[in-house]
Amino acid sequence: MSEPEASTERLESLLDRLEDTRRRLEEAEDSQAAVDVLKDLVDLAKEVQAEIERQRRGAPDARAG
Repeated sequence: MSEPEASTERLESLLDRLEDTRRRLEEAEDSQAAVDVLKDLVDLAKEVQAEIERQRRGAPDARAG
């Protein structure tokens, strides 16, 4: 699998997890359940940020050439 394909797969996985987390938050029946889902969302946001950084490191420098 090429790096762009792997990156696309990681992004799709993160998007699926984000949609699942949103659904779980909507279905939370009490404040503690909502807090638990929000904690999961924080972890997911960290993973998204890591993927963004991975993309930045792998992208050619737009200022070059």
